Amino acid sequence: MTDLDRAKSLLAGHSIALCRGEQTLVGDDRGISPMMGFIGEGKDLAGFSVADKIVGKAAALLFVCAGIEEVWAEVLSEAGAEVLRAHGIPYACENLVPHIVNRKGDGICPMETTVRDISDPARAYIALKEKLAQLRANG
Repeated sequence: MTDLDRAKSLLAGHSIALCRGEQTLVGDDRGISPMMGFIGEGKDLAGFSVADKIVGKAAALLFVCAGIEEVWAEVLSEAGAEVLRAHGIPYACENLVPHIVNRKGDGICPMETTVRDISDPARAYIALKEKLAQLRANG
């Protein structure tokens, strides 16, 4: 079984699963929070394969920043696919969508809006960290 197959099998009940050899990580928080946490904790994620519920441009840029090897998503945005393709990260998905919508379903996800004009993964991480802090401060 490949790392990606293992990650996909672990995804049930979680929002994200990462595998590299015998190492596994799972996250249960919504959105990009698990990846932001893993990166913020300084976890070495290089070479991990990821299975994720929803991958937009924001998540894709975080995957690039972390050195993720391959990605599978239940839902993948066109912008997320473009980032992965541009960085040579193999990916597959169940559903390719034009964009990721916000939780209310009435607009674009705020994380996607935050990175709309950002292509540098390190800059994206900083911008997303600031946006998450702002959203949490506003309740």
